Amino acid sequence: MAQTPNLGLPLMVSAQAQKEVTHNEALVLIDALLAGVVEGAPRNDPPTVAQSGQCWIIGQSPLDSWANMAGQLAIWTDGGWRFVAPKRNMQMRSVEDGTIVRFDGLDWQSPPEILGPDGGTTVDTEARSVLAALLQLLQGHGMVKMT
Repeated sequence: MAQTPNLGLPLMVSAQAQKEVTHNEALVLIDALLAGVVEGAPRNDPPTVAQSGQCWIIGQSPLDSWANMAGQLAIWTDGGWRFVAPKRNMQMRSVEDGTIVRFDGLDWQSPPEILGPDGGTTVDTEARSVLAALLQLLQGHGMVKMT
């Protein structure tokens, strides 16, 4: 089946029967990918219960219906699982903790964990306040994890 070059969406071809099937398949994939949301960290086992449109990142040792799909995105639809191979620099936001995960071309990367300002012999409360606000802002945008 002919596909788009970036996301591998199915293309309709001339004289194709049931074009709506191909069109609807592309819409389902576009819906999940443009939403840009995954349920959490990569996992190897498919969930036992899923709602249409939910998306997961498959871990490196997938099981059951996810076997042989390591690192891909798994999207649950009314018609079953749909899989999408990620492209370099693709980003998704995690519902679990709000962080943004990014595909570096080989694996999904989580943002770095950063400790807030603490300790030291000289305490500058104003500087700490600014740093804390900056870190909170970066966390709100999913760019860092606060510990």
